[in-house]
Amino acid sequence: MIETGWVSILPPLIAIVLALVTKEVYSSLFLGVLSGMVIYVVSAQEPFMAVFSRIFDMMAQKIADNAYMIIFLALLWAVITLVGKSGGTAAYGRWAEKRLKNKRATLLTTALLGVLIFIDDGFNCLTIGTVMRPIYDRQRISREKLAYIIDATAAPICIIAPVSSWAVAVASEVSDTNGFQTFLSTVPYNLYALLTILMVAFVCITGLDFGKMRKAEERTQREGYTDTLTEEMDDEKESKGRVIDLVLPILVLIICAILGMAYVGGFFSGTPFSEAIGTNPTAGLSLGAFAGLVTAFLLYIPRKIMKPKAFAGNIVSGIGSIVPPMLILILSWTLGGVCRELIGTGEFISGFIASSNVPLQLLPFVVFVIAALMSFSMGTSWGTFGLLIPIVTMICSATAGAELLIPTLGATLAGSVYGDHCSPISDTTILASTGAQCEHIRHVETQIPYATLTAVVCAVGYLIIGFTNMPWIGLAVSAVLLIGAMLILHKFAKPKEA
Repeated sequence: MIETGWVSILPPLIAIVLALVTKEVYSSLFLGVLSGMVIYVVSAQEPFMAVFSRIFDMMAQKIADNAYMIIFLALLWAVITLVGKSGGTAAYGRWAEKRLKNKRATLLTTALLGVLIFIDDGFNCLTIGTVMRPIYDRQRISREKLAYIIDATAAPICIIAPVSSWAVAVASEVSDTNGFQTFLSTVPYNLYALLTILMVAFVCITGLDFGKMRKAEERTQREGYTDTLTEEMDDEKESKGRVIDLVLPILVLIICAILGMAYVGGFFSGTPFSEAIGTNPTAGLSLGAFAGLVTAFLLYIPRKIMKPKAFAGNIVSGIGSIVPPMLILILSWTLGGVCRELIGTGEFISGFIASSNVPLQLLPFVVFVIAALMSFSMGTSWGTFGLLIPIVTMICSATAGAELLIPTLGATLAGSVYGDHCSPISDTTILASTGAQCEHIRHVETQIPYATLTAVVCAVGYLIIGFTNMPWIGLAVSAVLLIGAMLILHKFAKPKEA
């Protein structure tokens, strides 16, 4: 890796700004990767033609590093396609519509499922999006709202859940004999995660929206998703599908995914469960997705819902449909690799903390802001807190700020999740828009105002915590500010017509 200074922040900025301005993700990400490689090759004094060679080397490396994720997504989308073609999704939609009679019930059910599926954020987004999307379309609730709820109950839940792949990742980064206990101690200080859950509950219960989300809701109420509804009605006429054709494969997938993560991590050989599920979670998820695929085969073929040839064809069709979002993921992984491994974007930003003379009382606030900027620019919360946690620990241990270690670690995790939550190049953001089948940039545009509002009141909370070291005071003040701001924005911040 080469130290390139402030220019190291240009590649992610180029990708993010272009994506937001042009509404086109693929070329924006590629130009971000290209600019990063140009910076690296010029700094390393390599031949200019090495730019393109290194781009594909990095891309191949990231595909290899994330091979299990690619396998999992391919298998999962095959299962999703099969349950749709079986008529199970349409049957579930009819069944749920009789019980979820209004918008509030549907939104709250989505949020509850998000809280319950806390093992892995990507799995959360794709599974809940698949189950709930037909109901949203029938009730004319925007897919932007679905994408926001599943995204806002993915990483924010995983980062405070004691049994999740995220908990293990955080605990492993803490240079402490009891890293897991340190992780648990940060939960009350993780204001962004806690207030995001409050924000979701408030939006679901009151139905109040503002900005582009409000515009998306009004558009969907007028226009709906006619193509989806027509397709589902055609499926209903031709299909023998029942609710069990959706529920059983998905249920088997969830159970076997959890067991698969435990198995891969060595739980059945004596490793504690909380550690086992974080060892190689995507390998375990792949086992679960394959089990769901086998369950679908045993459920559909004997009942002649599908012929073997149609079953195989739907698998291929399902894998094909995940290629566009998969390309976004590969490009974002590549951009992240360039920033972290070649030009030192994270080291440059995190070095700012180590070299700055910040008053100790402001440390949680400053770390929250910097973690947010790092995570937003790199598109990864794990990479961000992986860089910052050792620095924060060092700073607090070397000064009189040892009592601020836990609050500052909480701020590190909170800022990391916020940046990841609203970054267009974050894999969780991409998977949320994929699960909801919402245009990616629309999801980003409608989610950023909600996430940023939450982050702003969190920043106020961290200022309070820095001076009082009392998390509940900071959380209470931030919560009041959040609810008040939502009420004001709903009343006065009306969306502009396109």
